[in-house]
Amino acid sequence: MNIDDVHQGIVKYKRRKRIGRGPGSGTGKTSARGHNGQRSRAGSSQSVVFEGGRMPLVRRIPKRGFNNRFALKVASVNVGQLEEAFEVGDAVTPESLKENNLAKQNYDVLKILGDGEISKALTVSAHRFSGTAREKIEKAGGTIIELPGKRPVVKNKMKQSKPN
Repeated sequence: MNIDDVHQGIVKYKRRKRIGRGPGSGTGKTSARGHNGQRSRAGSSQSVVFEGGRMPLVRRIPKRGFNNRFALKVASVNVGQLEEAFEVGDAVTPESLKENNLAKQNYDVLKILGDGEISKALTVSAHRFSGTAREKIEKAGGTIIELPGKRPVVKNKMKQSKPN
């Protein structure tokens, strides 16, 4: 055996099998499907969940709930976490929260919640604020800046109530 024989027969890009191109191709006549039987027929492909005629597992399991794919992904940060992570007079922005590992994940809307206590005057920028969070930040001498966020998707604009 020579070193040149090692890679013999290995093809980097394998050509696709051309089926039904006559007897000389090797896959003519029955087109590599055999002679008779279910899989030799046209339209023999089955759905992924097909289980031979019995009720598939997907249909046997009870379905509950609803997953809204248009819902905005909301990241929430508590007032108590802001107290620990920031100094007096700091500006709390989505970028600074990411730096301090408070809102690491991908989100559409940032919401500040009122759990915990705050005594530092901070300038907090977020898309939404809970009532208690707004109250606690302003009581501590801080300011609130509401950022414009993504608007929820309106499916049927005709059903939307018109302002008077």
